[in-house]
Amino acid sequence: MGVKLGKYAKLYYKVGGVAAAGEWIELKKVRDVTLNVDKGEADVTTRDNAGWKAMIGALKNGSVDLKMPWNTADEGFVALMESFFLDQVIGLSILDDEIDVGTGLQADFEVFKFNRTETLEEALSADITVKPTFSDTAPVWLENGAPIATGTGTGA
Repeated sequence: MGVKLGKYAKLYYKVGGVAAAGEWIELKKVRDVTLNVDKGEADVTTRDNAGWKAMIGALKNGSVDLKMPWNTADEGFVALMESFFLDQVIGLSILDDEIDVGTGLQADFEVFKFNRTETLEEALSADITVKPTFSDTAPVWLENGAPIATGTGTGA
């Protein structure tokens, strides 16, 4: 695959979480999506490092920031809004392609931010932030629609 425009990426949701019954539903009424992934650091510096710090990766961290029109008639919007206000888990797949062939993060999320923006010459919009949450289903990184092995390294 070569370069791909963001407008071709896909965002899917499942009310109740990844393991819930039913199909993944594409969240089409979304503007901008930012998938943030990073890793904590553990200091493993020893005297044998010739004066240099040595670090290994620790826990991975993920979050998703998205912007969408404020539309209480849109089922996807309502699912995210209810996830926030009712403290419900929502499954999300943030992918570069269709659900069965895409690459990206899939996890059960909790909505941590649900802001309404009221810009004078723009439509009302929601600025939403979600983060993986406590769940029986661990977050996974999908490559070509299938999970890749993670968390088995020793850092050596």
